[in-house]
Amino acid sequence: MTGSRPRWLLCRERRPRARLRMYCFPHSGGSPGEYMRWSDALPDVEVWAVQLAGRGSRREEAPSTSMPELVDALVSEVDFVAPYVLFGHSLGALVAYETALALREQGSPGPAALYLSGYRAPHLHEPGPDLPKLEDRDLIAAIESEHGPLPEEVKADPDVLAATLEVVRADLTIVATYRPVRGEPLTCPLVILGGDRDEESGESPTAWSRYTTGPCDVWTFPGDHFYFRERTDDFLRHLATGLDELSAGAVPGPRALGSAPPLP
Repeated sequence: MTGSRPRWLLCRERRPRARLRMYCFPHSGGSPGEYMRWSDALPDVEVWAVQLAGRGSRREEAPSTSMPELVDALVSEVDFVAPYVLFGHSLGALVAYETALALREQGSPGPAALYLSGYRAPHLHEPGPDLPKLEDRDLIAAIESEHGPLPEEVKADPDVLAATLEVVRADLTIVATYRPVRGEPLTCPLVILGGDRDEESGESPTAWSRYTTGPCDVWTFPGDHFYFRERTDDFLRHLATGLDELSAGAVPGPRALGSAPPLP
């Protein structure tokens, strides 16, 4: 463990000699497993995934429904061991960003870089429709329209489906009630990632640049909101290259907007 209570963090393979740790924040309704599997392609990185309440071994806990509540719990109970980076996708990108701010506020070592995927800059945040209040049938339809079909085994088991929808509603409530508070920018590099067909990334990924005094690079990949599922091997090769550069003392870039970083 990295000095925190074990309920928050999961790691597929401990690597004491790793040059860098990466803490991954899942998307809305997501779980740690998808992100932990990335460790196979990142041999020099120790990959940890954040497990939020209401999921996996924490399924008996009520999920958080507000950003301040979630981030306050995270930074008070988790020790992020430097050197490290934070990677967040969709809702996870906002949580990673707010976590970096909170860590700075309490005087803890900050990330060497933030990898923020699949979400627009905070000042462009739009809460959107009141999805958390939809009836189950309508919420399922909205989820499947945006992210593809739910697994049949989830829909076939009323208890599993109810638990899944509870988590999704909680995450959507965090999004709906999120109100960014503008403070001093971070100083670490930002890497903004997204698919070229993803509306949730926003029209101006470079808008994130105002949130750091350091470099802000944009990596755009072919694909939609879950671009990293479409060409996972290519995505992970790009990510590995950027993390190698970072651990060697260089910033992960520069990368040209509109194209993925060049393969090694």
